[in-house]
Parts: sequence; structure tokens; C-alpha cells
Amino acid sequence: MPPMLDVSDEVRAEIGDEETQRLLNGANAPGTYDCTSCRTPGDTGQERTSTVLFVGDETAVLAFAHAACIPSQVVPVTEEQLQGAVRSIGGPETAAGPSIGGQADAPPVETAPRQAVLGITCGLIIVEETLRPALVIEPTGPVARAGATGAGDDFLPLLIEQGFMPQLDLEVPPSPLSGWSVLLATGRLHAVLQPGAGGTPGTAWWQAHQPLQVSDGWRNAVNRTNEVYVYAAPAGSIGRQPREDLMRDALARACSRGLLVAATMPLSGT
Repeated sequence: MPPMLDVSDEVRAEIGDEETQRLLNGANAPGTYDCTSCRTPGDTGQERTSTVLFVGDETAVLAFAHAACIPSQVVPVTEEQLQGAVRSIGGPETAAGPSIGGQADAPPVETAPRQAVLGITCGLIIVEETLRPALVIEPTGPVARAGATGAGDDFLPLLIEQGFMPQLDLEVPPSPLSGWSVLLATGRLHAVLQPGAGGTPGTAWWQAHQPLQVSDGWRNAVNRTNEVYVYAAPAGSIGRQPREDLMRDALARACSRGLLVAATMPLSGT
């Protein structure tokens, strides 16, 4: 049975009719995959699957996503972002999406390796004696820098290069991060958006497979300021905490150990 793949006209134009047909026939399509949008497993034999082509200056990489998450499309990225994603995704998954071979002078199509998952938690945190809406992001495993061969974790340095700042005091609001935003629609969390490459519209750095319900308190707090405090820590630093006070304690421990970066992002949507 052929895979249930969606290949848009723009993806077909990049990879060519012959490669497109091989994908649709199942020759180069995976049976199972990690969705490049929501990072959860997918199955091309059981559900509609989008082909997503990440195109750099010299390289292109084909990734797969639930059709319910994003449509088949071509996503322009810088060559550095693409190479970094390909190498670092080889172990744990980074926030950047995977990629594929392309048209004309581009290398052959390749499937992105398995990625680690970015866990995200919504909560309220007291900063300057005021409840603030916060997101806490922690990957499920170490994230390697492009070209790294060791077993180190470069998650925080990679985020700092994107403009996140080390958070040394939880009582101080994180610094604003230009171009990034948190997408909330109809009271549900949809995505964390990052600036697009080359002046293109913003793209999802993290996107929910199914929009996440947020508490009334969180929604009310974000509606007062239209800002969200986004904290990130390496795998194993925070953990899943059942209460917001325990979450704050875990953030404080990570902060004291120099394992926390953060940014203030504006709210997109309502």
C-alpha cells in the first residue's frame, strides 16, 4: 500500500517529478517518522503526511510532518541553520526543523534522522511581586552543536546565539527577544514563533501537535501584558513538576547553577 503522502506543487518543483513519484510509490518514504512540527511519531501508512522541504543556499533536506500540523511546503533557511539541524538532529532533536536534498545542483534527497522532543510547560511565576505568564522549555535529551562529535549538550549556547540571555536572577524580568513571539489563539497555545530567514514571515520554532489548553489564570495574566516569559534549560534540569511552586523552585535551582536562559516574547493572537 503506498504511503499517504502530500507533496505540494512547490515541493515537487524543487525535487523533480521523478523523485516525487518515488516518494508517492513508497520507495523513499519512511514508514514511521517524527513530525518535524510537533515532534511526535507519525506513520505514513496510517495518516496523511506532509512533505516539508527545508532549503538552504547549497543544501536541501526533506522532512515529514502530520498533515494536521502543517501543509506540504518549501521552507527557506540559512545554510548554517540547515547544516546545524542535520548534524545536531543526528542525536537529540533541536528546535530547528530537519531538511532534504533538492533541485538541479542540490545533493540527493535525504531523510532527516530521529530528533529529541522539546517539552513545554505553561505556568505562572511571581516576578517583581506580580504573577507573570511563563513557558518553560526543556528537551528530552542533550542537543549537540553542528559538527560536534562528543556527548556534550549545546542547547543553551545555541539558544544564546539566537538571542536568549542567561537568567541569573528569577526576580528580574527576562530581556526582550526581537522577532520572536508566542502564538495563542482562541485561548489555546499553538506555537513559539521565531523570525523567518531573509525577511520571510516567522516560522514555528516549537508547535503543538494539538493546541494546548492554558489555565484561566495564565490567559488572564498574558492578556494584561501581552508578554510571556520564556525560560529554557538543558535536559534533566527542571523536570515535570506537578505544581507551580515546585516549578519555580526547580527554575531557581537551575538559575543558581547557571543552567537557565530566558527571553520576554510578545503575544501573537488572543
